[in-house]
Amino acid sequence: MKIAKNNVSKSSALIVYVIIFYSIWTIWEVIIKPFINNTIPNEYISQFIKSGIIKNLVWTLPAILLVNHFKDDVYIGLKDMFTAKVQWLKYISIFIIFTVYLLAGTFLTNGKISISETFKPSSLITVLFVGITEEMVFRGWLLNCMVSEKKKWLPIIINSLMFLLIHFPVWIYEGHFIENFQNLGFLSIIILSIIFGWTFIKSKNILIPIMLHMYWDLLIFLFY
Repeated sequence: MKIAKNNVSKSSALIVYVIIFYSIWTIWEVIIKPFINNTIPNEYISQFIKSGIIKNLVWTLPAILLVNHFKDDVYIGLKDMFTAKVQWLKYISIFIIFTVYLLAGTFLTNGKISISETFKPSSLITVLFVGITEEMVFRGWLLNCMVSEKKKWLPIIINSLMFLLIHFPVWIYEGHFIENFQNLGFLSIIILSIIFGWTFIKSKNILIPIMLHMYWDLLIFLFY
């Protein structure tokens, strides 16, 4: 009886969390973020406030508190996901695939491999925090509370669609929503999310998807 009660509690918390989380982030993308961009001219300060402070408060902190609260009812405990031993060589191939794929893409597009003219050093602040915040929410919390020994791939697919959904507000606001479906750009987000989810479940260590996520975004900022 106690297990069933805990499951109901976790399910209720998950539903409430998803509604509040997506609502807050929609407001952020269409109202608060543009306001900060227009109010704070210094790119470094602006990026740190948006990625380092606000995103950690809205994404990372609640996810950590929820995983800790439901520590007996998640697939991987909070402490374990940071301390589980990892054989990093098993995942080197993914880093190599990311590198070859993105560098080959920029070479085929531009005829050369060079740092993008739109790259800004302040973007490194975003790279530093994006892997932590997004992986802690979508893999560390959301996937972690849906997956089980018997059900792994279905939760990973659902999690990938949820990760895609979080991009909708900014795509709509910036007018790129239809474009990202026409050019199939949305598929890369789903595939990446599946990779991040699979590596998290496989390694039982959140640092793997965090590092992969950070590395992918770093290459994107540098070369695209």
